Amino acid sequence: MMNECHHREKVVKELGVSRPLTVAEAGRKGGLTLSVKRGRAWFAQIGAKGQRALRAKYPDMAQKWGKTGGRPKKPALSYLREADK
Repeated sequence: MMNECHHREKVVKELGVSRPLTVAEAGRKGGLTLSVKRGRAWFAQIGAKGQRALRAKYPDMAQKWGKTGGRPKKPALSYLREADK
């Protein structure tokens, strides 16, 4: 996926066409900039901070979510439409 993005940026630069970044491209660019600026340890630190906040908010659920592979995602709209039928 990263190769496709870099390829697209290269093509856009070669053609001289300017266009706004997509949300995914902007997020990737910001994340890479932060990783260069702050380093891997900073990402580990904010991840641990998020984990502590999650455990404080849902104290009895962390073990259950860990066994199932993580916190459940919100249901997709298509799933909700099927449930209404």
